Amino acid sequence: MSETMSIVETRKAEIIRELRALPVLAGVTEPELARLAEGHEHRFVTGEMLAIEGQPADHFGFVLEGTIRVYRTVGGVENTLIRHSDPGPLCEVTIMTNGTHPVSAQALTSGRYLEYSIEEFWEILSHCPQVRTIVLDFMNKRSRNLQTADFQQEKLASLGTLTAGLMHELNNPGTAASRAAMQLRENLNRMHLLAKKFSEKEPSKKQMQCLWVLQERAMMAGRTMCMGSLEQADAEDAVAQWLDSNDVEESWRMAPALVASGITVDDLQCIKDEFDGESVNLPLQWLEAMVSSMQLVGTIEESITRVSDLVKAVKSYAHEGQGENDTVEINESVHATLMILKHKIYEKEITLEKQFGPNLPTLHCACSGLNQVWTNVLDNAIDAAPHGGHIRIKTWAENSELFVSIADDGPGISPENMTKIFDPFYTTKPMGVGTGLGLGIANRIVTEYGGSLRVTSEPGNTVFVTQLPLQYNPN
Repeated sequence: MSETMSIVETRKAEIIRELRALPVLAGVTEPELARLAEGHEHRFVTGEMLAIEGQPADHFGFVLEGTIRVYRTVGGVENTLIRHSDPGPLCEVTIMTNGTHPVSAQALTSGRYLEYSIEEFWEILSHCPQVRTIVLDFMNKRSRNLQTADFQQEKLASLGTLTAGLMHELNNPGTAASRAAMQLRENLNRMHLLAKKFSEKEPSKKQMQCLWVLQERAMMAGRTMCMGSLEQADAEDAVAQWLDSNDVEESWRMAPALVASGITVDDLQCIKDEFDGESVNLPLQWLEAMVSSMQLVGTIEESITRVSDLVKAVKSYAHEGQGENDTVEINESVHATLMILKHKIYEKEITLEKQFGPNLPTLHCACSGLNQVWTNVLDNAIDAAPHGGHIRIKTWAENSELFVSIADDGPGISPENMTKIFDPFYTTKPMGVGTGLGLGIANRIVTEYGGSLRVTSEPGNTVFVTQLPLQYNPN
């Protein structure tokens, strides 16, 4: 018996010496080292799981040696957060938060750690103040690292959403401009041939004056006339009938272009008066080509403007909060995010109702991340709203605070889920659709600015209200 005790004491003394040599335990008293040395020595092998994400901790450990990989699984993909070999606490975050492991830990090499029961862990923290300080320092550092990892993970998820939106939004005006440019080239070639034929007929001064007046009319209109559907249909029918009665070729194609430029049957009368028979076709084809070309130029201008507006929105989104003390126009900030997410709204044919408060005061703060709040809340609202549903956005100021309300008419959030929506990695979306980080990140950002993110929900009406003080500098 004494020989066994001697072996145990000898081994304990060896572990104390080993603990004393660890930089992380520098300055810890001998009694506290002796208490740590009472832990059960556990040897692990390469590949062994030391902690499994989502499971509760059943013991505390203090790593003596070995390399450990810490990772999370998001959408079925393992994302390594830490790869380290420094001695130190193991599982302290999970025990002290009374939750489940936020990460998995796997041995990359063989190694050892001292193992303690949960009760022993609390006893060590109660009676070993220096060890307690070390454990708490590790816990704070790891919690911050996990928060940073959460934030970066969500930024990557948001980047994917935004990239898809940008590609979609840039593709539409780009395609429209390219198609309009190609048609404009065809029109110019057609006008070149028509001008040649027209000059060969040596038109009279009155004929040229008639054509010039109509051309001026088309040039002044520039863009497509804004008309109601019924009014436009009646006008096109009237022009098409006039063209048919005068044996004009392709009246079905010419009528919409002429009406869109504001030309009426009365305007066309001079063509009939000054040109006879087959010669009516030539000036009308020239006029239609001119009108069509002006409309195509308008399409190209609108496409370029759309791209410019989108670039401006992206620059606003990316620039927001880059200064230590920045200013943000809330309406512009929300609008920039809407521009980037517009493709998702269009795809689901959602009706967007905006009620931007006029003359809102400027928000003064270190505003990095506010655009991510709107992105996360709006993206969730779009996903929740049914096809053809509604999203309502409202901004206002009250008592030195700014408010942004985002509501959708989706199925709502159940009472059991309401308490979990801000929890990291909690999501009701299908795997691969959401990370479960968005609302938690949004809530954290708003809280850091001294504000709040509140939610109320019932079927057909889920409302997220962001409240922000006009001036706040987060630590």
